[in-house]
Amino acid sequence: MTVSHQLEAVDITLGYGDRLVVEGLDLTIAPGRITSIVGANGCGKSTLLRALARLLRPASGRVLLDGASIRSRSTREVARVLGLLPQSPIAPEGIAVADLVGRGRHPHQRAMSRWSAHDHDVVADALEATGIADLADRSVDELSGGQRQRVWIAMALAQETDILLLDEPTTFLDVAYQVEVLDLLTDLSVRRGTTIVMVLHDLNLAARYSHQLVAMKQGRVHAVGAPERVVTSDLVREVFGMANHVTVDPVSGTPMVTPIGRHHARGPEVAVSAE
Repeated sequence: MTVSHQLEAVDITLGYGDRLVVEGLDLTIAPGRITSIVGANGCGKSTLLRALARLLRPASGRVLLDGASIRSRSTREVARVLGLLPQSPIAPEGIAVADLVGRGRHPHQRAMSRWSAHDHDVVADALEATGIADLADRSVDELSGGQRQRVWIAMALAQETDILLLDEPTTFLDVAYQVEVLDLLTDLSVRRGTTIVMVLHDLNLAARYSHQLVAMKQGRVHAVGAPERVVTSDLVREVFGMANHVTVDPVSGTPMVTPIGRHHARGPEVAVSAE
């Protein structure tokens, strides 16, 4: 089990140059749980994740790790606690799976130090936990999208981090691989107690796989809480500007959103939801 670290944003304002993206945002991440950040394009989801990962300095406010400003900690110290999987990461050409995963040990290495038995064990455990031990000697270039995503998650695990941040980990994956990756992240949360924070576009998968949802609108937190509290027809309409009908997912029992467009909508219940 991992150690429960506390990650929170306090009154942060974020932007790029003169353009503000997030303003006056407060958020506390639930330790040891899965949190998904959802919202329309351009609402600040990825920008918030970058700030939580210490990649973007707030214009005002603070990101706190265990009660202290994350900016006050060294890069190596933060990397031992917190790992980030960005959108569409690029692996060095021709690198083998085990070698890429091994790069996750960098925060724990000192200059000129040699690999220890512990380093080898950690990499082996990360490969095993992500189900890619049999791919260790394969080139990352040869793998499918879902397999490559597992390799990146394994590299983050090799950092021995307690908090894992992922920016759209299911983007460009077909449905089967999306579910496979989210199942893997759930395994990590259950078995290791890893705190997982991810940006997701698929609201139904976010509701199914998350303990906590953060719905953002125009750079602010519009709602936060368990999926059954956050995913309502009114909120989806407010946050996404989309007519919709919310029912219960027959597989998971979590909320399920059906979009309503101008065509192919029928029945009085749907008509009411679209108004």
